Amino acid sequence: MKNITNRQFRILGDCGKIYQFMLDIYERDWRNGVPAPFFEWAYSAFAYWMDISYSYKNRIWEENGEIVAFCFYENPVTDIYFSLKPGYEELAPEMLAYADEYMPGKDGKNQMILFGGQTALINAAKELGYRQVKELNDMQFDFGDVLDYPLPEGFYFVRPEEYDMDKISKCCWKGFDHEKTEGPWDHQYEQDGYQHLAAPHATAELGVIIADEQDEYVCHAGMCWVPQNKLAYMEPLCTIPEYRNRGLAAAALSEMYRKMKKLGATHMTGGFNGFYEKIGYKPAGKWTYWKKG
Repeated sequence: MKNITNRQFRILGDCGKIYQFMLDIYERDWRNGVPAPFFEWAYSAFAYWMDISYSYKNRIWEENGEIVAFCFYENPVTDIYFSLKPGYEELAPEMLAYADEYMPGKDGKNQMILFGGQTALINAAKELGYRQVKELNDMQFDFGDVLDYPLPEGFYFVRPEEYDMDKISKCCWKGFDHEKTEGPWDHQYEQDGYQHLAAPHATAELGVIIADEQDEYVCHAGMCWVPQNKLAYMEPLCTIPEYRNRGLAAAALSEMYRKMKKLGATHMTGGFNGFYEKIGYKPAGKWTYWKKG
């Protein structure tokens, strides 16, 4: 007979434990929940873009002190995720019921994000009146294939020992189109880059940065290396607007593939859009989104 207890998440005391739990249950299709860097990126770095004031609402389930299940929100606070160790599927109804009643979003605003293979959780969501409103296929690059796009003329890869955080922040500000809504770069949110560098398992030196002939950073691909899972967790990827559609992102990911394959990685994350499929990524996991109504 299982001896299951539950308790609330403690942001300073539990981040490392949750990271290890997610390492232990990881599968390439995310059938047991998100990989460890997904969580650490949001919580242990205390990212500026995320509201951590409700983190006490995240809940942990344990058996004899060992974490076996975890329910948490990310950004926005109404997006709820579930990590569940195989063999503990009977906890799924309790986890969904808890999220439905206690997680930050009320009055039908919560959105349960469940992955293909999380059958017990999906069934529990249906029982509570949730219905699927959207699904997306996440892309991964399998290192059994080859990623080899050339770097266009007039650009170069910045050496890791020369990375400039101010330039990286500026590149990301432009690359994610913040200038359109928030104005030119003026060191807004530069703390985010430093906070992510301070994350316990950050591997910023494995990222790839492309600069132009004026030494301005024009494309950036970040990397969180997870050797325990042979996972190259790529996040973020951006190119500043005036340099898009020149092959820079494909060249950056090709360089990252070369770096990470040498370290023993077997696969690398990507995103949802057609760019990844075009350069050789393949569907690896299904995100499904559930709401009441």
